Amino acid sequence: MTSSADGCASHFGINNIPYGIASSQKRPDPQAVTRFGDEVVFLAELADHKSFESIREGVQFFFKKPTLNAFAAQTQQLHKDVRAAIQAALKTDNYASASEKIGDVALHLPVAIGDFTDYSASANHVLNAGEAIQGVRSFPPAFHKYPVGYAGRCSSIQLSNNPIQRPLGQYIEDYTAVEKNIIFGPSRALDYELEVGAIVGQPVQAGTYLDAKDADQHIFGLVLVNDWSARDIQGLEMNPLGPFNGKNFGTSITPWIITLEALKAHEVPAPERMGPVAPFMDDAAAVNYDIQLTGSIVRGQTTTETCKVGFETMYWTFRHMLAHHTIGGCGLRTGDLIASGTVSGEKEHEHGCLLELTKNGKKPSKLDDGSELRYLADGDKVIYEGVVGDGSAGVGFGACFGKVTPARKV
Repeated sequence: MTSSADGCASHFGINNIPYGIASSQKRPDPQAVTRFGDEVVFLAELADHKSFESIREGVQFFFKKPTLNAFAAQTQQLHKDVRAAIQAALKTDNYASASEKIGDVALHLPVAIGDFTDYSASANHVLNAGEAIQGVRSFPPAFHKYPVGYAGRCSSIQLSNNPIQRPLGQYIEDYTAVEKNIIFGPSRALDYELEVGAIVGQPVQAGTYLDAKDADQHIFGLVLVNDWSARDIQGLEMNPLGPFNGKNFGTSITPWIITLEALKAHEVPAPERMGPVAPFMDDAAAVNYDIQLTGSIVRGQTTTETCKVGFETMYWTFRHMLAHHTIGGCGLRTGDLIASGTVSGEKEHEHGCLLELTKNGKKPSKLDDGSELRYLADGDKVIYEGVVGDGSAGVGFGACFGKVTPARKV
């Protein structure tokens, strides 16, 4: 993917220091980079700076790899040391020989993702979605005990700014009709889902498990996620085994992994628990992060903001998600993607998907060009951004783009 100036330079100040993978004409081999403003800094070369003197031999090997997996699997202490060395080097303004403009590089998936799990960790989303589909605001029986999740598909995870082709599938033609005819064709209810994802760092061995309070040590960092969904296809297949073709055709992630160290100053307490939980899920210091998320749709020449919501609203934290994932003995591997599910609040403008915003297409919204919005149309472009706090700290995720293209002909 060839990059360009994206208007997100302010997200990548000295307090951020994200990690990604990039290549360029000058540096054709994909390798580890960080971003500072609109500069992409190649870490294998930056490591020649004197600030890396005590750790150089241990890290240059990782920086030359085409994915971040080997580096992500290292200890959090090494990650902290590398972060401090990068910051020291950038503060000297003596890094020009190791950097290129964002528009001159190609960005790649930052890690090789071996497994992808998508949760539904937002209490608001569960209630809003239930109301949109069934007319009832209620929680699944176990929601107050653990977050609900499903196994996604790694094969369709792609980097931001790649197109999303409208999927084909089978669905009920008209739910209001007496006879529920099942037809085949392009999805008529293509949706986005505004999510955040955690990238697993140090692996969790199969047969062991994590306590929620200790799970942070296995998180390398966070990315923005758009888990595209075909609500009509998904609706037919949900009973009895849950989502499949309605959710497996495309997932977009941002190219920059934002470390927990960069987010630490922006921790906020997680919402109060609804009731007691199993001991391994007990986390008295459970935290979310003050990440302010926006979602917009570009239709034609007009951009309409459709969602603005804070990640602090999430009921279950990533620590809870990792702990629940491992309790049965399931291992986690470096590079695994653990997504939060749709981030949603209580208010109308805080709905992180169109299923909620338009009540499953039954209550259309209006875009700023006057056109009707039920679900996504061919040619629509969806843009997410994530800024930490009020933006003054210079920490953000950049933007996650995806444009809908027509279904293939069959």
